Formats: sequence, C-alpha cells, structure tokens
Amino acid sequence: MEKVLSLIGPGDIGFHYYEILGLKPEKFQSELENIAKAIAESGWTIELLPDQGISLEIAKLYKQFGGKRVIGTAPISDKRYGIKHIQEYFNEKIQGKKLFDEIIDTEDWRDQNRLKALRGNAVLYLGISPGTEIEFNYGIYLYRLMKGFKKGVKAQAIQNIRAKDNFTCFVYSPFFSAKKLDNETEIYMEKYKINLKYVKNPRELKNQLIKF
Repeated sequence: MEKVLSLIGPGDIGFHYYEILGLKPEKFQSELENIAKAIAESGWTIELLPDQGISLEIAKLYKQFGGKRVIGTAPISDKRYGIKHIQEYFNEKIQGKKLFDEIIDTEDWRDQNRLKALRGNAVLYLGISPGTEIEFNYGIYLYRLMKGFKKGVKAQAIQNIRAKDNFTCFVYSPFFSAKKLDNETEIYMEKYKINLKYVKNPRELKNQLIKF
C-alpha cells in the first residue's frame, strides 16, 4: 500500500532559513539533499502544494534520488483568489520529466489549507511560519473533530485524506529555533492521540519512515 508523506514548510527560503534561523546556504542545501534522499530511500510518496519554498526543493531532489511519486494538491477550481501565482510550478521538470506525477484539485484555498496536513499518512513539518502554522494547527483541530474528541460534535469522515488512527507528525528539529513545538501543542496532540515524533537528522527520519 502506498504511504504518503505530506510536506509543509516555509515558502521564502532566504528569509526564513538564512535570516531568521541563521543557517548557512551550503549547510542548508546539504541538509535538504539528505532529507530528500532519506524519503526516497524509505519508499514513501510525497505530497505538497506546487509553490516556491522548501517543500518544492525537497521534491525536486527527491526525484533526483529516485523517489517514486510526487503528488501535487492545489485549489485549481478556486474562484476567489485563483492560482495564477502558482501555476508555473505545475509543469516543473526534473531531468526532462515532469516533477508532479499527479495533481489533485482541492477546489478552494480554504480546504487546501485546512486539510493540507491530513492529506498524507503522516506529515513532515519543516519550520514555523504564519502559513505553516495554519496548515499544521488546522490538521490537529480537524483530526480532533474527525476522531470524536469534541463533545456533541459527530464529524463525518473527511474525504480525500489519508490521516487515520496512526496519524503521525514528524517535526524536523533542526529547522525550529526552539528545536520543538510549544508545550501546549504537545499536550493537545497527546490528548487527541496524534503521534508526535521529533527527528534530529535525515538518518532518524529515514528510520522512522521505514518503521511506520
């Protein structure tokens, strides 16, 4: 059975990783290569929004390292904001072949953002930004509703997601200034039975994905 890893991370690499976190470009690039290689060697498929940022860069490297499949999810049908600003990435190519093996229409930006973290069997959280916090926290909140943790609310099963009983959030510690999530978030995730795994390096990530 195909295992899908959803990627969420900041879009402005220079500002976030170089200026805020103070990472050196050469070190950062080496880290991305090793992350991509670890995911490719684990046999997982990856899912991401076709847009600039760390997720796209990992996807390109993942394919170069022999990764099996890249799924894009985007609100192609959205009428309020549209997708002109990301459309150029739909036809991204690596070694003469399309990067994205499939692009799924999530219909609008609301569902794109609130369901992003749940579109994989697990999610890889690659850094805190205003956008990634929306995606990550919406995932926690909706998983809570879906699994019946809110009294009086019986949410129907959410369509077109893969997050199930063993839903896991991998947090890549080197890309977080505090190296971890805040204490309150950890407690809520434990309450809602969401697996939280901190990974310190690509080797740990690969081992965790293989054990999943």
